Amino acid sequence: FDPKGKSDREVMAFCQSFMTELFRHIGADTDVPAGDIGTGAREIGYLFGQYKRLSGLYEGVLTGKGLSYGGSLGRTQATGYGLCYFVKNMLEANGRSFSGATAVVSGSGNVAIYACEKAAQMGAKVVAMSDSNGYIYDRDGIRLDVVKQIKEVERGRIREYAARVPGSEYHEGCRSIWTVKCDIALPCATQNELDLDSAKTLIANGCYAVGEGANMPTTLDATNLLLEKGVLFAPGKAANAGGVATSALEMSQNSQRLSWTFDEVDEKLKGIMAGIFQKCQEAASEYADKPTNYVIGANIAGFLKVAEAMNAQGIV
Repeated sequence: FDPKGKSDREVMAFCQSFMTELFRHIGADTDVPAGDIGTGAREIGYLFGQYKRLSGLYEGVLTGKGLSYGGSLGRTQATGYGLCYFVKNMLEANGRSFSGATAVVSGSGNVAIYACEKAAQMGAKVVAMSDSNGYIYDRDGIRLDVVKQIKEVERGRIREYAARVPGSEYHEGCRSIWTVKCDIALPCATQNELDLDSAKTLIANGCYAVGEGANMPTTLDATNLLLEKGVLFAPGKAANAGGVATSALEMSQNSQRLSWTFDEVDEKLKGIMAGIFQKCQEAASEYADKPTNYVIGANIAGFLKVAEAMNAQGIV
């Protein structure tokens, strides 16, 4: 089902039909879905409403819910903000900072928009964003209010930015965004969007840090090249964990019938991302003697957590 061009009524009908089949298999203590590409607050609302009608239960069975029916402040921003918190820790551990850096953020969904917002708050200038058709370049720094109006309110295409902001440019072809010169690259669109040629271009243009906001946006050969050339690399399995971490915070609030402030949620998110970075760094140093290889660190730390839990519970 492709929601592009569909009315709210058509999207609602699809979500309701989908949940009519799904509701038997999920639950607050069974399996808790969350949104992703194409599934935002509107869709979660339709899904949750149908689940509640069918099950008769008002529980935290979906995350990313609206604030009027059990959602959490900060959940929309969580993945993008969490990415920047992880990258901030990574940069500072290596004597660098967001402050004064030029950044490129691919995508223009929730992750990209709020990664752009937080990177700018931390002192970076984000000069490019994209969608599946192409990318915009604004040498003065992306005006995020315009992007939010186009993507969140109007559900339009990123090309409309160039018509509204004098001096900005629109270019067809989303992959070409990596030709824009930057210090920090944050791929936040989709899987395998940053390939080997793009990695070579980033390196040639002096990029010194890449942080994955999407799920596996960098191909394996591109990842290996970036690591080989000494580019700081924050792998998605660690760097984009802020979304699911805040989903867990939303579930905690649902279970306790509480509602935390934005600052409370954001502070918890900062601590979680700092802890994840520390675990990656420690595992990379202890087991591979490569303290700046956060890919190895994330793999080892993740494996150890699962392996120790399996051993404790008895391997079958």
